[in-house]
Amino acid sequence: MNYNILFVFFLVISTVPIYAQSTKDSDVDKSALYKLEIIEHVYSVPYAVDAVILAMAIDPESRSLLIGLKNTQDSKFVIDLKHELINAQNNDFVILADGKEINYQIAPDSDSSRFTFFIPEFTEEVEIIGTHVIPEFPLGIMLIFGVMISSIVIFAKTKTLFFK
Repeated sequence: MNYNILFVFFLVISTVPIYAQSTKDSDVDKSALYKLEIIEHVYSVPYAVDAVILAMAIDPESRSLLIGLKNTQDSKFVIDLKHELINAQNNDFVILADGKEINYQIAPDSDSSRFTFFIPEFTEEVEIIGTHVIPEFPLGIMLIFGVMISSIVIFAKTKTLFFK
């Protein structure tokens, strides 16, 4: 009789489902680096996602970072972005997955922000929109344009003085 109770108890215990958090490739410890080249500067962007990243690019017009994906599975996307690369006032970013706004968590520190959000299966594009992105033209190019325009104006004025 006692063996029957033990057997039933063992049977009940062994059939109880066990719930645990799975550890997929999207864990932060298993992150990868994407080398984002902008003009003459290369940024290392650490990320973790269960997908293949095709490309990352800054869109200065929409003040966003575009990320192209393929073979996307339902997964958590974790990405660290430097503030000089993309930033937003009061950390009010907008994140779109295939054009649909999604919820995110942000963990800012002194020089970067870590974004964590869920992306559904078959997502092809993620867009992180801020209020400021890295300038399209560096300050040196703007200075050269200023010197060139000033030289043209000065040359035009002196040329008209000599030919009067």
